[in-house]
Amino acid sequence: MLDDEEELHEMLEQLKMEHRDLDVVISQLADTPPVDFLRMQRLKKRKLALKDQISKLESLLLPDIIA
Repeated sequence: MLDDEEELHEMLEQLKMEHRDLDVVISQLADTPPVDFLRMQRLKKRKLALKDQISKLESLLLPDIIA
């Protein structure tokens, strides 16, 4: 169980790092004319998918709290 949790934490950190990297790439792409809107749209979709994966992993790692 502990190994699985460690793997999830590692995966979560990798996804967060990729999400931050995409942020930088999108920002640079927006500042460099001519802007490739198709590529930017694809990168934003990928970034959104990463955010969804990050949210799912975080919910798996957080214990359920019964109120």
